Amino acid sequence: MRDRLRAAPLFADLDDEQLEKLAAATSEFQAPAGQALIERGRPGSGLLVLEEGEALVEAPEGHRRLGPGDVFGERALLGEDVSRTARVRAETDVRCLAIARPEIERLLAEDPHLADRLRQLSA
Repeated sequence: MRDRLRAAPLFADLDDEQLEKLAAATSEFQAPAGQALIERGRPGSGLLVLEEGEALVEAPEGHRRLGPGDVFGERALLGEDVSRTARVRAETDVRCLAIARPEIERLLAEDPHLADRLRQLSA
């Protein structure tokens, strides 16, 4: 799992210890094309990494395509409002990694550089 997380550009610079902690809080799931991966307005429970397939972010400010290695669900981790701000739908069959919110928050507290990178992603 550690190497799979490292493949995501967001986590590429983390050391092995940080990646091991993340891996312990990471689960994998698959979804068919058309299925919602995130629903707008729902509470954010963590961060997701698209490992295989394509997805579409449907946000008020526009649409954006996601591919392998892209991270989504990050906005709910950066502010006080933990509600999802967009809908993300699988365009093809997908495989994702889901990282639990408490572990992401702990890592962000330890690594301000990672928090900055997450903010850049959500801009």
